[in-house]
Amino acid sequence: MLVVGDSLSAEYGLERGQGWVALLAQRIKSEGLNDEVVNASVSGDTTSGGRSRLPALLKAHRPAVVVIELGGNDALRGLPLTGTEQNLVTMTRQARAAGAKVLLLGMQVPPNYGRQYVEDFARVFVNVARNEKAALVPFLLAGVADAPDPVALFQSDRIHPRAEAHPRMLANVWPTLKPLLR
Repeated sequence: MLVVGDSLSAEYGLERGQGWVALLAQRIKSEGLNDEVVNASVSGDTTSGGRSRLPALLKAHRPAVVVIELGGNDALRGLPLTGTEQNLVTMTRQARAAGAKVLLLGMQVPPNYGRQYVEDFARVFVNVARNEKAALVPFLLAGVADAPDPVALFQSDRIHPRAEAHPRMLANVWPTLKPLLR
């Protein structure tokens, strides 16, 4: 399995082994599954960066499942949603052409971006998953960013989750990911 993501998956600000991807690798092993987890996440990455890196990653690792956790930095940079969507479509198609199942991890942006942008951004992930027949977790940070006191679950930058939030992130991913595993 290959995870292509940004800082949310690259353990930004955490000690190694505390992020949801490392917890996923432990969960897979504890369940007796043989899937190796390759975390190819890069802090600050956008869908464009992931799109350019993916072909070499697919060739090097030949994953059965590709988890795509990108798009948040596109929104933070105000990049056009059409480009974000096209990059996610291309990555999904590349992964499927390489024989992998695809799981998209959706993201949401704060309401200060404006209602229309917030809705359009969330819809990007839904559209790509539906049109490309990929699995979808609508919001990776559900139960974290929308918790009663979400600030408590974030590092001081209020962007990156603290270690305590990562088990919840894995709990959001696992039910959708498990059926895709061998």
